[in-house]
Amino acid sequence: MPSRRRSPLRPPGKPAARAPSPAGAAGRSARVQEPEEEVRLHKALADAGIGSRREMEAWIAEGRVTVNGETAQVGQRVTSHDVIKVSGRRVYLRAPESKRVRVLIYHKQEGEIVSRDDPKGRATVFEQLPRIRGAKWVSVGRLDFNTEGLMIFTTSGELANRLMHPRFEVEREYAVRVLGELTPEMQQQLLDGVELEDGEARVESLAEAGGEGANRW
Repeated sequence: MPSRRRSPLRPPGKPAARAPSPAGAAGRSARVQEPEEEVRLHKALADAGIGSRREMEAWIAEGRVTVNGETAQVGQRVTSHDVIKVSGRRVYLRAPESKRVRVLIYHKQEGEIVSRDDPKGRATVFEQLPRIRGAKWVSVGRLDFNTEGLMIFTTSGELANRLMHPRFEVEREYAVRVLGELTPEMQQQLLDGVELEDGEARVESLAEAGGEGANRW
């Protein structure tokens, strides 16, 4: 019978040695932590739901924002590892992999205020919303204390700004109860535009929905 040939580099009776896995004894692939990309401070604050980018730039220019204990500068870049404070309160930025924009539809009830702070201690819509870590809910518009209806909330200040600011021309539809009669002349004035303190306001169309007296829609 032919004899088995041994490797000249291996002593008799010892198995061949295996090269260790470059990932370690467990054989798991190594995860390389890539450096986090820096983003502009005003964008990071808007993504965290503090406000719109333009508003955050104004706050930075006013000196209301600090980064690692120093007054922030417009255009400054940061990461989630920086200690950022707005008006003295710590803001926790989300790491890039966790920047998921959340959107919530909430049916506001009468007797709820759309504000986080109310001197009168009334119930707020934010008390009814689910709590989230590393972000906060921003309301898209407001409804009066005695008004009920659907509202949109999001964790993205930038998205909220795009939905609210007139320059983006997002159409809104309202059901309005009118006390008395809305004459054709009044309707035409609303269609032509009414000058308010913050600019012109007008409607694209009007449609009567019935009712009478103090319950006319």
